Amino acid sequence: MSRTIIALDFSTREEVLDFLKKFDEPVYVKVGMELTYACGTGIIQEIKAMGHKIFLDLKLHDIPNTVRGGMKNLARLGADIVNCHCAGGIEMMKAAKQGILEGTPEGAEPAKVIGVTILTSTSREAMNNELGIPGEVIDTVVRYAKNAKEAGLDGVVCSVHEAEAIHAACGKDFLTVTPGIRLAGGDVHDQKRVATPAYAKEQGCDMIVVGRSITKSSDPAETYRQIEKEMA
Repeated sequence: MSRTIIALDFSTREEVLDFLKKFDEPVYVKVGMELTYACGTGIIQEIKAMGHKIFLDLKLHDIPNTVRGGMKNLARLGADIVNCHCAGGIEMMKAAKQGILEGTPEGAEPAKVIGVTILTSTSREAMNNELGIPGEVIDTVVRYAKNAKEAGLDGVVCSVHEAEAIHAACGKDFLTVTPGIRLAGGDVHDQKRVATPAYAKEQGCDMIVVGRSITKSSDPAETYRQIEKEMA
């Protein structure tokens, strides 16, 4: 299984299809808000029909009943991983999982549901002063991860720097999906808690999300293969 998820941070269907033509093998991709809001959910089914796997990154966060209904509809699209915000609480996360199970067509594999802990663009200062959550980021992340496990989720989205602590608290089988990955010397853009693929492997990350380092590469397929090799 691929351990590298390519973030399709595009705004048009044409950009996505042109990019995916560069690969002669199925890959794991992340479809987020930008692409979904621009193209609608049909792009998800189109990418799946090409044989690729999808992490549908829409970060649901609402009252439990609304999240359950939203996940029930998303389940029909065939994504392999979907997510919601851990900040919504245990009951909301339980509802998210329930919605996926209820909406998955008979005979199909339900999507894994993972919880977003603290965004990798959030610094400790912002968490403390703006969100009003005291302490270190890692403490909140691990608490959120434990809540996600209690709710029956399959794992969490977290920073590379927190993956080891999450596995220690929640077990090795609890999935850690880590964005904020940059190749050595790459621009960190709006991310605060970033790392290289090599460091992600050292920390025991299960899957990494890589965007611009691949999508802006002169040879995206080769860059993807090199990162996969580094993670293997």
